[in-house]
Amino acid sequence: MDFRRPTLDDVPAILAVVSDQPDFGADDVREALTAPSFDPARDSWLALAPDGTVVGWAYLDNPNGGDREFVEVYTHPADGGAAQRPLLDLLLARVAERAAEAGHPSVTVRAGALPSEESYIGTLRAAGFEFVKRYARMKRSLADLPPAEPLPPGVMIRLVRADDDADMREFHRILDAAFRDIPDYAPLTYEQWRDKIAALPSVAWDEWFVASVDGEPAGILQSADQAIEQNEGWVKYLGVLRAHRRHGVGAALLAKAFAVYAAKGRDRAGLGVDLTNPTRAASLYTSVGMSPAYEADMYELVIAQGDAVRVGRARSAAT
Repeated sequence: MDFRRPTLDDVPAILAVVSDQPDFGADDVREALTAPSFDPARDSWLALAPDGTVVGWAYLDNPNGGDREFVEVYTHPADGGAAQRPLLDLLLARVAERAAEAGHPSVTVRAGALPSEESYIGTLRAAGFEFVKRYARMKRSLADLPPAEPLPPGVMIRLVRADDDADMREFHRILDAAFRDIPDYAPLTYEQWRDKIAALPSVAWDEWFVASVDGEPAGILQSADQAIEQNEGWVKYLGVLRAHRRHGVGAALLAKAFAVYAAKGRDRAGLGVDLTNPTRAASLYTSVGMSPAYEADMYELVIAQGDAVRVGRARSAAT
């Protein structure tokens, strides 16, 4: 089996590899290959069958450059199984190199898998990964939205002012503060966050909202176009400051987003949620009519910089 680096010209071939993955479209692939923290010449590989067909794709994700790396390995469901372990080893070798480059004595590596992906879960466990938690992909139809209800007392919702740097900084501040008590939150500086947004293929600013309570900033909702190919509105981040939780702010932001999505003719609204989130976000989402479409598990491995055994094995697999 041969390996090479991907380019944006490979997006159609990669889409064929991930065809069995729910909610994975061309924009997701492009975003992965153009992320500001990503080096396509060092952080991603394609696996090729003897006839040159792409049968696997692997890449790293570390948006804030910290000591937590996310590895993604996708293989063609019909004939890509043999590429799983070599691709994973290449990623882990690169993780060890990046740890050394950044001066991290060790890094936590995370990988996600659907519960039905038994072969890949076996590959992860054989490499030393252990299960840590489960996420859910939530959705709801927008065909049966209830009539708009009055906002809770004192609550106001407006669009973010995308051309106002001060307002964007305030949006980021609320997002960052709201997520600080989430154990797995990987914070981004304002500059990193803006760079990540700038790299997106498209941004619908009329789907980004700021909530206030009695004139004080209280919460934000950031949408994304990642599910637009499925005609679905996508809630990327919903954050409510601790002092304003349990007072209807989150539900009001969701209702506003759902109404805007529906006005654009979207069929559904969706989002992802950590089922162990201490803010009990899943209960909020079910209260507004969302339900799980599927669940995915997260696995974790801690490796040290310069893991010579793993690096050697990966290098052998790639040659």
